[in-house]
Amino acid sequence: MIPWLAVQQLLDSALPVGGFSHSFGLETLVQEGRITTVLELERYAGAMLLQSWATSDAMIIKAVYEWEESGWEQVWAIERLVHVQRIGAESRTGVEKMGRRLMQLAVSIHPDLDWEPLRKAFAEGRCFASHPLVHGIACLRLGVTLEQAVQGYLYTCIVTCVNSALRLMSMGQTEGQKLIARLSPRTAEAWQLVLRMNPADAYTNMPMSELAMVRHETLYSRLFMS
Repeated sequence: MIPWLAVQQLLDSALPVGGFSHSFGLETLVQEGRITTVLELERYAGAMLLQSWATSDAMIIKAVYEWEESGWEQVWAIERLVHVQRIGAESRTGVEKMGRRLMQLAVSIHPDLDWEPLRKAFAEGRCFASHPLVHGIACLRLGVTLEQAVQGYLYTCIVTCVNSALRLMSMGQTEGQKLIARLSPRTAEAWQLVLRMNPADAYTNMPMSELAMVRHETLYSRLFMS
């Protein structure tokens, strides 16, 4: 097994974890006319990167990599802390569905790795097996660094956001790829935030996005589940 290639497989947007089914509030913002241009989308994704994905989801990944010092129960506690901050019920469900599907795939693809702490905690209801949690444990077991695990997850968030926008906005594939290329280097800035933060201080500071996630279920027509 080549660790970084194994992680690339789990980061592939074609991996069937259901990310294509969720816009996590972006559909609401587009329908309401709050995001209408590629520039506005870039600003939105950049804000989500630094004020939500890095400061909340990535804190779960960091907690996973500190499990030997703090214990698995602390990891489950950090996951719960982050997860209950998601105001929209659809978004909570979406993150759980993606995580559980990723868990099934990762266990099937790499059965020789130690998945027992995760499987046991999930079976006993002590963790949600959310997407960032399963991603963090998969990266830990595959032997990549925390920095690679965090930046890989943030890259996945960027790609998921842009792929959703491709179906919601007037934007071509080439323009989408150029946007991903512009946003990807900002994961280095996000990584610096992760380095400075304690997982227990996880927070999100994107109220407009959170409210959009809540309002999504009341839209007249929807392409996405969240």
